[in-house]
Amino acid sequence: MAQVPQTFFDALAVRTWCSLALRALGRAREEIDAINVYPVADGDTGTNLYLTAESAAAAVEAVFEAHDAHGSGKPALADAARAMAHGALIGARGNSGTILAQLLRGMAQVLAAEGETTHTDGEGLRLALRQAADSARQAVAHPVEGTVLTVASAAADAAGGAEGDCGTVARAAYDGARAALAATPGQLAVLERAGVVDAGGRGLVAVLGALVETFTGEVSRAVPVMSDLDRARVAGDTDTTSPAGSAEILADSPDECADAPGAAGPAFEVIYLLEADDTAVARLRQRLDRLGDSLVVVGGDGLWNVHVHVDDAGAAVEAGVEAGRPYRIRITHFGLGDVHTTGAERPPREPAQRAVVAVVPGEGLAGLYAEAGATTVLARPGEPPASGELVEAVRRAHAREVVLLPNDADLRHTAAAAAEQARTEGIRVALIPTRSAVQGIAALAVHEPERRFDEDVVQMTSAAGATRYAEVTVAERQSWTMAGICQAGDILGLIDGDVAVIGSDIAVIAEAVLDRMLSAGGELVTLVLGDEAPETVADHLEVRVRESYLAVDTVVYRGGRQGAVLLIGVE
Repeated sequence: MAQVPQTFFDALAVRTWCSLALRALGRAREEIDAINVYPVADGDTGTNLYLTAESAAAAVEAVFEAHDAHGSGKPALADAARAMAHGALIGARGNSGTILAQLLRGMAQVLAAEGETTHTDGEGLRLALRQAADSARQAVAHPVEGTVLTVASAAADAAGGAEGDCGTVARAAYDGARAALAATPGQLAVLERAGVVDAGGRGLVAVLGALVETFTGEVSRAVPVMSDLDRARVAGDTDTTSPAGSAEILADSPDECADAPGAAGPAFEVIYLLEADDTAVARLRQRLDRLGDSLVVVGGDGLWNVHVHVDDAGAAVEAGVEAGRPYRIRITHFGLGDVHTTGAERPPREPAQRAVVAVVPGEGLAGLYAEAGATTVLARPGEPPASGELVEAVRRAHAREVVLLPNDADLRHTAAAAAEQARTEGIRVALIPTRSAVQGIAALAVHEPERRFDEDVVQMTSAAGATRYAEVTVAERQSWTMAGICQAGDILGLIDGDVAVIGSDIAVIAEAVLDRMLSAGGELVTLVLGDEAPETVADHLEVRVRESYLAVDTVVYRGGRQGAVLLIGVE
């Protein structure tokens, strides 16, 4: 459902922006990964930006939940802005993710500033974008033009010349960033050779597009990432005039780019959180700058996120120990996958050949899925699992091959990021983009571990895709929908993710939804009842199907506390 646009910067605007930014980065993640050639062509910039934004959004949600629990209303702007910055800082991944964390921290410094003037209007947003760009540039040891830093500066410059409300300023920043992004290949030779724009800059444009949507409701147009000729070459079009005629241009070869894996550049990426004072961090910057490159140190107030590319990973960690207390240490060998420093050992038992990992919305369905042999991750209402929880579930399944069922359209990008992380650990993961638990049930029903992996995934995907899904739920707030404007407390009937019916009676709405779904045909109706569903609604719908639709069977499950009052599947 579309959100009502925000008119000024308050805590709700921060929350909306974080949510929309996470969704935008999720949509663009694979595209950004594919054009990632600088500073290292390791194909993870989109994933790193997504994970950073995910941590920021989760921190903001935690603040809102804490206020709800104490009955104190919504949090103040300062609380939400600080949570956003802190969440991004502790969850920052990779070079671009670390810079994004500092951009958000710079904005929070203005939005959360104490004093007589509160920065909630267009002028405040201009100041916040300027502080973001300047602080991010200061955090990088050796700023390079044609990168996300250039795009951030252009956004701040364009915003500085805009007069008006937050929507006007955000749109100016987005347009300025978009123009700067298009110019990055002319500023950085490695981008020009690859025929792509800067990956980190592309991610920032997505984040700023979400800011525009927050204040105007307008969804930003697509952003070109390469020329038409280069796009054809990447696709392997043999008709192109390019002598390559393949995807080789997507990542420069070692002799073309010193930063590419396997070239003369540093072998390791080292990232850690560090508790240290400003003086110690200043010395740390100097030492790490001598050890390697791509140095970015962001944070403040005693907590920092350190990112550097080095040949001697141990020396980079030792430097952190001398400066303070490093933790959450992550070391990645470019080209060899992740090297985790947690000291955890793999279980001694032999991994199973194949497993299914599924996100389920209620305890009842968790039991049903578990009986069918799936490893489950419980998604409680308002508490969607983070990518780290999904990765842990994949590890817990202890299989060489894993089929991942997110069972929620909003979790698709989170699941994709988790799958990408699991693959770096040598696990073969196939993500089937199920958008509802009833689609997951259909997929699980045809799962056969003895089949070849690809064949099994195809059959499960086909079964899920042939299942239309719907839900009956209660509106939490006023929203714009495909069926009109709903008010808090209204009963909503959603079909395939879009609101189709609005009313006040659960049984009436459920019957209307079911009739619309069966009008296109079907052989099996699956009903999953939540705890809030009336006891009579299942019987009512079963009678409706039996009397009005010949040869259609109905199966009913108890989902427990699943958020939606009722889930419906039609196969």
